[in-house]
Amino acid sequence: MYVGRFIVVGPGLGAYRVSSRSFPNRQIVARDDALTVRPTPDAPATDNPYISYNCVRSVDPPAGDPLAVVGNGSHVDPIAEKLGLGYPARDALVESLLALDYEKDDYDTPRIAGVVGAETATIGTVRRDALLVEEVSEPTLVATYEKDSPEAYALAADTAETAAREVYDADFEHRVCAAGVAVDGAVETAVVNE
Repeated sequence: MYVGRFIVVGPGLGAYRVSSRSFPNRQIVARDDALTVRPTPDAPATDNPYISYNCVRSVDPPAGDPLAVVGNGSHVDPIAEKLGLGYPARDALVESLLALDYEKDDYDTPRIAGVVGAETATIGTVRRDALLVEEVSEPTLVATYEKDSPEAYALAADTAETAAREVYDADFEHRVCAAGVAVDGAVETAVVNE
């Protein structure tokens, strides 16, 4: 089954996987407080605005423990900025997803995002027909296609590295690369590029 890009978030742990039929020549690289999806050096040139973006950002809100934002596009940055200003996770997700809306590509691709804290997690998506944001207490998946509403997901991982590996190896078609994040007093990240 091809579900496109997807995230899994739960309290303390999150992951993101790039799955792509159109642009498989991508990788995730670490830079500053972010993990960034970008073309590989051998990728064909493109002006597609949906190819490069931060997929994970760590945030130190004014009050409270560190958080991580996980998502499939440019909306990750405004969500992180709002959290950095003290917005609750739900409000940061709702405002940013609503403002940027679904991707205006040939498929009306949904935007998906999650906020992971040590004890909390919130997941959201904006599709052509809906904006869904909910707090979750167990690992929950949302994808750009087929599984575009949040649903429970059996994530066995307990570290950023095992989360990245587990979603990379998940039985969905056209895997490209993956990122994992763990939040427990600090934000730790891991990447799988193969």
